[in-house]
Amino acid sequence: MKLSAREAERYFAKPEAGRAGLLIYGADTMRVALKRQQVLKALLGEAAEEEMRLSRLQGGELRKDPAQLLDAVKAVGFFPGARAVFVEDATDTIAAAVSAALEDWAPGDAQIVVAAGSLKATSKLRKAFELHPNAYAMGLYDDPPSREEIERTLADAGMRDVPRDSMSALTDLANALGPGDFARLTEKIALYKFQDQSPLSLEDIAACAPRSTEAALDDMFDVVAEGRSQEIGPLLRRLQAQGTNAVSLCIGATRHFRTLYTAAADPGGPASGVGRLRPPVYGKRRDRIVRQAQGWGAMRLESALTLLTDTDLQLRSAQQTAPAMALMERTLIRLAMMGRR
Repeated sequence: MKLSAREAERYFAKPEAGRAGLLIYGADTMRVALKRQQVLKALLGEAAEEEMRLSRLQGGELRKDPAQLLDAVKAVGFFPGARAVFVEDATDTIAAAVSAALEDWAPGDAQIVVAAGSLKATSKLRKAFELHPNAYAMGLYDDPPSREEIERTLADAGMRDVPRDSMSALTDLANALGPGDFARLTEKIALYKFQDQSPLSLEDIAACAPRSTEAALDDMFDVVAEGRSQEIGPLLRRLQAQGTNAVSLCIGATRHFRTLYTAAADPGGPASGVGRLRPPVYGKRRDRIVRQAQGWGAMRLESALTLLTDTDLQLRSAQQTAPAMALMERTLIRLAMMGRR
């Protein structure tokens, strides 16, 4: 039987022990891996590996020896509790072995959990689960996570009763990041808030969320955008010592000023424009970008982007005679002076 996305989220959280099997498939291997980890943990508990209630089989091995799947399903465990046989990297080449094991499955046998990549609608492996009256098949696609899924991920990390504005920020991040990156972010936030009973704030999220560029480069671009030209030299020397070259600086500066231009040119104003940025920015970083965009305005930001484009062409030109870093430093100082007007 097929599971819809809504049904699947509930089933993964509380799987039925009396089912013969479950197929999870999709192009995103990380998304598939996270879901099968969730369902196996919910079905078997934390100690399944130690109590030998979970058997693992590779799809390639099963193709060479199909009988080992049925043997694992029928094997009697030494410890009480639910059992499962997990088959990873499955393809249609093992469809016959899986179909046979599903047909011979009886109450008390180990549940068959299969993880696969993309499978066509005509896939024999999909048909084996979709047409079986006591098995489920679930396809995972690159759709944004549902609110229920995000809340479950947060609850697993120990975060409940998240304020509405923080939940909105996390929802935006979940849509912008991949499932693996978002899972790591929630773990990072949970560690950041360890033994902190205060509500999760936008500042907490901003402190843990991945940033679009390295912090040192962000500091440089903030200095330039805020017109603090006297700080450019020391920062530039530090970045140069870390191995940053002029072209990387120019690309990063162009990205930063393009972000400011996007915010400044938004019909709803810079605050509205910053809200449309992807990946999203929050907390103090968001307020800083809004202030910079308001201070520059769209017209001056156009001039800044023109200057950066000309500098980039000079840096990449075979006719360039001036040292690249000196050329970039002059451009950054000119930008800082433009920002003061």
